[in-house]
Amino acid sequence: MAPIGERMTEALNEQVKWELFSSYLYLAMSAYFSATKLPGFATWMRVQAQEELMHGMKIFDFVIERGGRAELLEIDRPQFEWGSPLEVAEAVYDHEKKVTGLINGLVDLAAEEGDHATLNMLQWFVSEQVEEEANASEIVEKLKMVSGERGVGVLFMLDRDLGGRPPKLAAVVSAG
Repeated sequence: MAPIGERMTEALNEQVKWELFSSYLYLAMSAYFSATKLPGFATWMRVQAQEELMHGMKIFDFVIERGGRAELLEIDRPQFEWGSPLEVAEAVYDHEKKVTGLINGLVDLAAEEGDHATLNMLQWFVSEQVEEEANASEIVEKLKMVSGERGVGVLFMLDRDLGGRPPKLAAVVSAG
């Protein structure tokens, strides 16, 4: 198999940056929920942060396996404050839609370059983004249903449910 091309390597390194930024952003959201005394939401966002780190490492390792040079790019500081749990959930949903667009761009580039190995690897991310968007959208819709006095009780029930989310067990780094 031919080594990965320079354009694809650069694009994948950029995606690693976005996956690591996602992890950083979701960790900031976890801190927000911890500060607002919603430990279930905080746990859910911490698990999301761990998943995004694994996604970044999956691409990082792929670049190396294909003979490319993994380069760590600068990560911006994420937002740290939100006005409500709904604002956070909407920000997650918007961010996941952005990441979906980035993944789709990588798929387009891999197809253009005839890079079948990268196309194959990216199919996992395409499927993952469908799940990520659906999960975020569901939480947004549930939070929109929370209103008035009754809403506070529903918010705490949702917090309890989100806190029970188990982390996905997967290797974060390979022995490479």
